[in-house]
Amino acid sequence: MSTPTARDRLIDAAQDLFAVQGVGPTSPRAVLAASGVGQGSLYHHFPTKHDLAVAAVGATVDQLLARAMTTLGSDSPAIQRLVAYLERPRDALAGCRVGRLTADQAVMDDDGLHDVLAAYFARLLGALTTIFRETGLPDDVARDRAHAALAIIQGGYVLARATQDPEALTAAVRGFVGLLTNQLTPEENT
Repeated sequence: MSTPTARDRLIDAAQDLFAVQGVGPTSPRAVLAASGVGQGSLYHHFPTKHDLAVAAVGATVDQLLARAMTTLGSDSPAIQRLVAYLERPRDALAGCRVGRLTADQAVMDDDGLHDVLAAYFARLLGALTTIFRETGLPDDVARDRAHAALAIIQGGYVLARATQDPEALTAAVRGFVGLLTNQLTPEENT
């Protein structure tokens, strides 16, 4: 495994800081301190805080999408892929790194950063909609179920953080999966 470059270390540090305190409140000086690289490297790679934010938010989105698509795009049956995505281990108390950025006014006021977040959710919704279509649901119902599945994850994070109980996310997912599997296997309801 190769040693991370100064650019990689800056992006990693920015991602971690943005996840905890947001883009707006995070200063370039804080990113420098967390990354351990020199000031010259920061301004060489990222002349402005905005450039750093675009790179770090983009990296976060790319990493989380890649992880989700590995599960959602596998060759397992549709419902198995969906349940695996919903039930995969998550740090409930940390919250979703992308979802938390939607509460950051600096991100939402910046068209470029907002567009990156919107594209993330659109891709996830697209993948989830495809899975629900594979179960035989019509397009509009599949789209609604995709929104519900994603809202369960995001809402579960919010409940877990608000109550300081990681079980809140687990319970939300368990409840949704129970509803899905009961509805999608009607022969079990007889």
